[in-house]
Amino acid sequence: MESFDQSLVPSSAHQDEAEPAYRASEPARPASGTETEAFQQAILAKLTYDVGTDPAHATDHDWFTATALAVRDRAMDRWMVSKGRNQAGDKQVCYFSLEFLIGRLLSDTLNNLRLTDCARDALAGLGVDLDRIRAIEPDAALGNGGLGRLAACFMESMASLEVPAYGYGIRYEHGLFRQELRDGWQQELPEDWLIRENPWEFERSDLVYRVTFGGFVEEFPASGRPTRFAWKPAETVQAVAFDTPVVGWRGRHVNTLRLWSARAAEPLRLDAFNSGDHVGALADRARAEAISRVLYPGDETEAGRELRLRQEFFFTSASLQDLLARHTRLHGDLHTLPDHAAIQLNDTHPALAVAELMRLLVDERHLAWDDAWAIATRTLNYTNHTLMPEALERWPVSLMEQLLPRHLQIIYHINWLHLEPLIRRSADIELIKAVSVIDESQGRYVRMGHLAFIGAHKVNGVSALHTDLMRQTVFRDLNALYPGRIVNKTNGITFRRWLHQANPQLTQLLTQELGEAVLDDPGALIKLERLADDSAFQDRFRSQRSASKISLAKLVADRTGVQIDPSALFDIHIKRIHEYKRQLLNILEVVALYDAIRSEPGRHWVPRVKIFAGKAAASYHRAKLIIKLANDVAKIVNSDPVVAGRLKVVFLPNYNVSLAETIIPAADLSEQISTAGMEASGTGNMKLALNGALTIGTLDGANIEIRECVGEENIFIFGMTAEEVETYRKAGLHRDRAGWSARFENAISLISAGAFSPDDPHRFDSLIHALSSDDTFMVAGDFDSYWATQRRVDELWQEPSAWSRASVLNTARVGWFSADRTIREYADDIWKVPV
Repeated sequence: MESFDQSLVPSSAHQDEAEPAYRASEPARPASGTETEAFQQAILAKLTYDVGTDPAHATDHDWFTATALAVRDRAMDRWMVSKGRNQAGDKQVCYFSLEFLIGRLLSDTLNNLRLTDCARDALAGLGVDLDRIRAIEPDAALGNGGLGRLAACFMESMASLEVPAYGYGIRYEHGLFRQELRDGWQQELPEDWLIRENPWEFERSDLVYRVTFGGFVEEFPASGRPTRFAWKPAETVQAVAFDTPVVGWRGRHVNTLRLWSARAAEPLRLDAFNSGDHVGALADRARAEAISRVLYPGDETEAGRELRLRQEFFFTSASLQDLLARHTRLHGDLHTLPDHAAIQLNDTHPALAVAELMRLLVDERHLAWDDAWAIATRTLNYTNHTLMPEALERWPVSLMEQLLPRHLQIIYHINWLHLEPLIRRSADIELIKAVSVIDESQGRYVRMGHLAFIGAHKVNGVSALHTDLMRQTVFRDLNALYPGRIVNKTNGITFRRWLHQANPQLTQLLTQELGEAVLDDPGALIKLERLADDSAFQDRFRSQRSASKISLAKLVADRTGVQIDPSALFDIHIKRIHEYKRQLLNILEVVALYDAIRSEPGRHWVPRVKIFAGKAAASYHRAKLIIKLANDVAKIVNSDPVVAGRLKVVFLPNYNVSLAETIIPAADLSEQISTAGMEASGTGNMKLALNGALTIGTLDGANIEIRECVGEENIFIFGMTAEEVETYRKAGLHRDRAGWSARFENAISLISAGAFSPDDPHRFDSLIHALSSDDTFMVAGDFDSYWATQRRVDELWQEPSAWSRASVLNTARVGWFSADRTIREYADDIWKVPV
């Protein structure tokens, strides 16, 4: 096979993307006959006929696009076969989610098609490095964190298990903001992942649905028949479909991720434009297209809240219209919808599906109310992701009346039918208030969690503890009215992304020891137990971990300028920044440790690197202050010669899926320290344990099930349980500063005195005041237990064989947390889809 003179290939380390990836005197002429050569030809054809350039002038981005298109072609035949199979099959799953945090797709798709080596060799023969060009791909940051990443994992697992499915969401032009740090402060910048053409998607310009807002409702009474209602909307927006193939493991099945883009029905008011109002002529277009412009627009203003509601209804309505149109075309009778479709509402964002499905069936398809309700409640299912009241969506009745007047009528009617039997048999006004869809305690609001619960066939939590707490707290009274509706489905992760792709070194080691079966069956990992005490295997296990830590150390140096020692303990806290996730507790332990090292510099201290990453919501000022505190502490600690080599602190900006893929394989300690009873499940804990990190955490979310799987001796549990937190609060101890330990008090005093903010000693007063007046998240209450447990971590780290044994056992015993297992449970228990 011919290849280019490698002297013509410039160094990739300093290559400007605008420059060609290499220069050659003549076009490539790969020989034919092998898969690699065929793939080379496919890439070159795409480069010429789709990208419109030649190898001599192609940039890295040109090569990425050509490669992605060639890979997409390999998926197309499988996609067409899968679509045909889906249409002929008995039932499809429709997964409604406001977020799909899919990240980069080139590596994911190559891996699942088993084409990574082929692509690497094909590109190498063309003088192009696969690792370099796949880094060109922007992260599709269409999510905020666990919710969106879970949706992406579930879509991949459904394809891998050959479960026919559509994922439905919004094609945001700008995903979650790009985070930059300026003097330690978070700055939000637009995430422009679509600034260049997305090679994975297909615009379906012929697949357009009308989504309407505002206006009024006309009533048409009829003698002896139910009153008919007609919604006369004031505004129409078009939903245009963009489809992305979701390739399952080994390419056996391909499902569709269908994302909606908002377009104005009339893109330009020509009369206004011709009269000189050039800006006003585009106002309707700007208003319509704002719906799919930005993920989670700020909701501090009335306009921001309205836009969020418009987003939720927009994608829900378009998705339901698409589902009904497809069902009618394939099966005809809408009464059979539950036999052919199962809708899963991922959190309350698509909860309007209950009212919209009823509107479409009753108003548009003219079904009787009872028939429509039977169809809806057999088709819809709801996943709850939070127990925090402020996170359970409520929409003002006044806003709903303005934006969706017909839906408010339907919600009132659903609520009346739900409450009427209870009112007839009970005089308990407080119970009626508690279960009503309309909350009138402080103004009038529609409770979206209640609406989703009442309209669902099944309601599930996402970990054993979370589901139990759902039954006892937020849905206690609804659970009593509808016993058996709540079920548990503990979350899972896709091992293809978070082991095979993110950690090829560990994957290679596993296949060498356990065989190829481990790639197909996560349960095969359990066979690794027999090697946990094998010193030779431990050496190999540590070696692959060391390689990952070296890679992370290089990334940290490149992005922050901070030099870290790969042999130190890498203590990782990577999550959305939120007070209940308690990054503040971690930072306070850093301050206490820093003070302890300075007080006893001659003592042996375990070298430790604290690595934080995560974004704070743009309007969450206290969370942004926590980011600033982490960076201020890092600045002082990292420049202090007294602690040099023993403690470093790093905050990596712009946390996303791709960054996680580098951090997770390198983690020694996984911080899962949320206030007990507040984390629904967590999936980062699963990814980190799978890659050999030991968990330090509370008995919260899936940590409980991880402990059951890996063994109490292989996880570091600290702090209060959910029951103890509740008791602590009821006793008022969270407001009692007298209970603070001397170590905690001293850490607080250092921050209050401006030790880490000498330019502004009072910068963090609001954080300290919140802890002093109302320790809502038990930071003070759990600090001493956290400190003591971290010292247990130090002790084990100093016994390399014992640490490696625990690390190997974590990897060996977490096969149960595969998303494949979770999807099988959904399929068997909720969707009734064969797997």
